[in-house]
Amino acid sequence: MTDKEANPVLLVATRKGAWLFHGDAARRSWRADGPHFLGHVINHLALDARDGRTLLAAAKTGHLGPTIFRSTDLGQIWKEATKPPAFGPATNGLAARSVDHTFWLAPAHASEPGVWYAGTSPQGLFRSADGGDTWTPFSCINDDPRYREWFGTEQDGTPDGPKLHSIIVDPRDPQHLYFAMSGGGVHESTDGGQSFAPLVDGMAVVEGFDPGNIGFHDPHCMRLCPGNPDRLYQQNHCGIYRLDRPDTRWRRIGATMPQDVGDIGFPLVVHPRDDRVAWVLPMDASDVWPRTSPGGRPAVHVTRDGGDSWERQDQGMPREQAWWTVKRQAMCADRADAVGLYFGTTSGELWFSRDEGAHWDVLARHLPEIYAVEIAYPR
Repeated sequence: MTDKEANPVLLVATRKGAWLFHGDAARRSWRADGPHFLGHVINHLALDARDGRTLLAAAKTGHLGPTIFRSTDLGQIWKEATKPPAFGPATNGLAARSVDHTFWLAPAHASEPGVWYAGTSPQGLFRSADGGDTWTPFSCINDDPRYREWFGTEQDGTPDGPKLHSIIVDPRDPQHLYFAMSGGGVHESTDGGQSFAPLVDGMAVVEGFDPGNIGFHDPHCMRLCPGNPDRLYQQNHCGIYRLDRPDTRWRRIGATMPQDVGDIGFPLVVHPRDDRVAWVLPMDASDVWPRTSPGGRPAVHVTRDGGDSWERQDQGMPREQAWWTVKRQAMCADRADAVGLYFGTTSGELWFSRDEGAHWDVLARHLPEIYAVEIAYPR
């Protein structure tokens, strides 16, 4: 069964639990399953597409602290990881650190069944080789003095803490990895994570700061194009960017966005087959960064030419007094012939489009603040 033929499931992580929305093949009828972990912060839910069964939840619970939960039956039974991500003893004369929460979950390459990666807050990179049951620090970056300098302090990151995110595995090569950090830039490995190198050329930083200091770079979300793994898009603290490998310099493509909207936001998704098509959902980035929709009029913007131009897509959305925004993990795309788009808002609404953003409908209301939305095709 292909993704196009399978019935989709939306994995929705929120500030107060998790929900699974089961759709029919036409994506017209959806059934809510939840809440799971009611009252717990769930930062991310991810299904392992390699087996179609293993579901991981990144949780921060009041009595257990940060942990990972696992299910092999699509959430009917959950078990806590035996050893969730945790920093080891301090080394290299550096201060000890504690994981506040796991933020990003990513299955490894198709040739590495059972292997997962996780990014945490504060910035840390972890790996599991047993389907998410036990986790160990991965690569050198967690305790590398140079990286620790780039991480900055916990007060230097985003309002809910600095974080390592956007973990990407090149589908052609399990040794080729990317990740991004808020703050701390974009980084690449070509040796399976033994070493990483910064990939920030062309990216701007906040005015008055030195772009040569990796710690001042703040990527919000980075995506690799499934139809062309040599093309990456990035939503950044300072605009929308595109990178075409083997080039190493990012090009700001958000400069062509409407001036009254700007190109600042958090989520970004790419078309599963056409590397020219990407969607963003901008936010108000005025001086005080209110983190709301611009003017209270939310809209998705799409490019169909790799960022040379952008089109507003707001049919069905509120025309005024809608002040929500969308977090970096809370937007995704499915793989249907007419691509479906989904996003969750800070006000707890789940929106979807069956026609690549031309029209929008509400799938669910009154959820807690939505942190992440993923599409999955269980087997």
